[in-house]
Amino acid sequence: MEAIVNKVAESGLISFDLEEYYPKEEVKVFDLKDHLFMGLILKEKDFRAALLATDWEAYRDKNVAITCSADAIIPMWANMLVASYLQPVAREVVFGDEKKLTEQILLNRLASVRGEDFADKRVVIKGCGEMPISESAYVAITTKLRPFAKSIMYGEPCSTVPIFKKK
Repeated sequence: MEAIVNKVAESGLISFDLEEYYPKEEVKVFDLKDHLFMGLILKEKDFRAALLATDWEAYRDKNVAITCSADAIIPMWANMLVASYLQPVAREVVFGDEKKLTEQILLNRLASVRGEDFADKRVVIKGCGEMPISESAYVAITTKLRPFAKSIMYGEPCSTVPIFKKK
């Protein structure tokens, strides 16, 4: 009787799972619409007063997306002002919706990956997971690892699509 050999384990492939970098912290949205006159017009004095009255502690250690769900013209300084209140309490602050916030945090975390740790390694970037990983994240990790890795593949160790191979 032949012994079963795990060829994937013996292949020396390193599986890189982007989901390990996916933010799991609570996300909050700061909607400027809630601080506009009639939900549509930004009156500077009222807007500043509303921000002063806001309980910023509700955003402590949260990832926060600043957005405006109303079809209103918002001056740039209004977003900056909100960010200046959030910065001391929030973990991360991004302009956009929850999806944009999640993507930005993921990209920031991938930027901290040390490409040198993958020098001359055969890397499989795991695909088809539970989390909605953006195309930007796959592009970011590919460009991060390409100068170092011996090869980069996409998929699962048992079924990969070749992306790059050092000559």
